[in-house]
Amino acid sequence: MKSLGRKPEGARLERIKASPLWSGERFRNVRPILPGLRDPNTPMPSLGDFLCGGERRVPRGPLPSMNPLETWAKSPTSGLRATWLGHSTVLIEIDGLRVLTDPVWGPRASPSRLAGPKRFQPVPVPLRAMPPVDLVAISHDHYDHLDYPTIRELARRDVPFVTSLGVGAHLEAWGVRPERITELDWWETHKLPNTGLTITAAPSQHFSGRGLHDRNATLWSSLVIRSQRHAVFFSGDTGLTTEYRAIREQLGPFDLVMLEVGAFHPAWGDIHLGPENALKALALLGGGAFLPVHWGTFSLAMHAWDQPAEKLLELGPKAEARLVMPRPGEPVEPARAEGVEPWWRTVDGRESEPRTLATTTLPKAMPWPID
Repeated sequence: MKSLGRKPEGARLERIKASPLWSGERFRNVRPILPGLRDPNTPMPSLGDFLCGGERRVPRGPLPSMNPLETWAKSPTSGLRATWLGHSTVLIEIDGLRVLTDPVWGPRASPSRLAGPKRFQPVPVPLRAMPPVDLVAISHDHYDHLDYPTIRELARRDVPFVTSLGVGAHLEAWGVRPERITELDWWETHKLPNTGLTITAAPSQHFSGRGLHDRNATLWSSLVIRSQRHAVFFSGDTGLTTEYRAIREQLGPFDLVMLEVGAFHPAWGDIHLGPENALKALALLGGGAFLPVHWGTFSLAMHAWDQPAEKLLELGPKAEARLVMPRPGEPVEPARAEGVEPWWRTVDGRESEPRTLATTTLPKAMPWPID
């Protein structure tokens, strides 16, 4: 299956082996896991739990969304604007440049179009209607962050990609020209030519892999995007780590912080933040406007689809967090964002029959957890 990608080899593999994060066989998280992140008394969910367990894992109806094309035609007055397009896909407009994070337009977070977690609804903007972007940033190679049909389409455009070590092997296999790919180790920085924009790969606490035999063969990273006037932090996928303090000291402060809040489960609490740990991570990063990502698009854990949003709405004010929670497709300038409207509550309040999770079998090549 082409969607599985390709393993790093040749000069790419030699560069991987030179990384201080390479253990001799695979990449590794270098910091000890903080106590209490993973509940040792909670078993991993079974495949049956994943397919049929939990309540309200899928919204009853479509989420309210906006078409941002008209707004995108005008420059943000503050110089910084973000549009959450679902899950971890965000279009960042920063001082006249456009950066697209973890672009996923495909129907499933899976190597198959027939099985695996299905997105709740289409992206607010079709990929063919997207305006030109200056940079595509990819944090790691899991299916809900690195999507084969999306990359195949983007490969036809003359756009550069910046990603973590080894992930370029997948991109190249799917048609992205090698000279358009930049792979970074943690703390390495790439400057977009002829601009003042830089992107730096920073630590995260996660894992990688798209099949049964490539676990941690590529690196996972958080990403810092900085212009002369603004700085944005994008977590990718991660558990809570004290390395966020070092990120603040070396790369902060941040105008906008995007942290993952969904797909949390106590059995894998060391590799995903969830709402409570996301607020702790925000504090370690030194604050900034907080745009939650990695929720409201796929059902990847047992919790209700809107649980991350409700928990943040409850805990955010106590943590003095400046929450920015727009509808999918709603452009927002962090400097001008005021208050949160719980738009997600209108979805399950509609009088419609609840949609159920498809009772399909996941391919054997899916990693567990799948992201």
